[in-house]
Amino acid sequence: MRALCWNGVNDLAVETVDDPTILNPHDVILKIGLTVTCGSDLHFIDGYLPGMRPGDVFGHEFMGEVVEVGREVTRTKVGDRVTVPSFISCGQCWYCHHDMPSLCDTTNPNAALQQPALGYPSGGIYGYTHLFGGYQGSHAEYLRVPFADVNCFTVPDGVTDVQGLFVSDALATGYTGAVFCDVQQGDTVAVFGAGGVGLMAAASARALGAGRTIVVDRLPERLDLARAQGSEVLDYSSIDSVQEALREMTGGRGPDSVIEAVGMEGHGTGVQQVVDKAKQAVRASTDRATALREALLACRKGGTVSVLGVYGLTDSFPMGVVTNKGLTIRSAQQFGQAYVPRMFEHIQRGEIDPTPLATHTMPLEDSVEGYRIFKEKEDGCIRSVFRP
Repeated sequence: MRALCWNGVNDLAVETVDDPTILNPHDVILKIGLTVTCGSDLHFIDGYLPGMRPGDVFGHEFMGEVVEVGREVTRTKVGDRVTVPSFISCGQCWYCHHDMPSLCDTTNPNAALQQPALGYPSGGIYGYTHLFGGYQGSHAEYLRVPFADVNCFTVPDGVTDVQGLFVSDALATGYTGAVFCDVQQGDTVAVFGAGGVGLMAAASARALGAGRTIVVDRLPERLDLARAQGSEVLDYSSIDSVQEALREMTGGRGPDSVIEAVGMEGHGTGVQQVVDKAKQAVRASTDRATALREALLACRKGGTVSVLGVYGLTDSFPMGVVTNKGLTIRSAQQFGQAYVPRMFEHIQRGEIDPTPLATHTMPLEDSVEGYRIFKEKEDGCIRSVFRP
């Protein structure tokens, strides 16, 4: 089959690789219908996350059709149109039973590689370094899905393939972040980053009862989309202080919650951004954490900061801000399996629509160019969607 492979830092190629096969009686084989770029992929493409090997097939956000099932699969059938959350859940361990599937104790066969850095390993994820299990990714014609009855969700009638695609990760991550905010009716929620996850976090916060969402970014087309979806917007590149602007917009108190949806390759202004970029360039630090620091400063006292961006070893972390403001920080890789049915209901009711994220659609053979456009944010690209 054809697949998009990582062969080194900023070295991608579409190649012919072996077809996946059933390895476990709980597996299914999925014919990929749609798969999409994600900002977290850029971290290992650019060499800031270790654990990739030449020839690895990557990609973790996808939907498709079941074409083969293992002998112990009971709920998922050949012909089902399904979406699959990007993290793999066994459905049986303590974490899966407590609706924290990305923390699964079972699905990362390379747990020993993670444990020194994390203390306890996470679950496995498709196509996202060998530290996260070394699974084949979704930028391919076919994919093996382990524990299929736990991880495959039938896309309901009336939900399009594109909508089902983003339930896999972008919407699932944004929704997880909004749930972490424990949104109360009428709350003000600020979102840093108007990429796919940030836009879906804002939409999710509104669906959960937020009275106002304020999206912070610098790209006009992304701010326009956030505005069109119902958010107020701030262009941080045109103001002196995001913190002061948010304080003014909220009567001096600040947002009740802030969702950080940027991550380790964030942009910003001022001296700290220059320092962060210099440290990252020489690998003295993994992160440009401007957005994270700004989120902590901007949130009201006693509020919640929900961190969705991917980070490594963050330098200059303002722990004193957290303590003295009484902030709650919540963070996780998405808990998709816990929320997929609710996300489909929001889509069916017209409360959330991820369709506008798919700004560029192309064949898998063009995926190298698709990643370039996505990375450079050319032509108003929010996400490049591939059809194998």
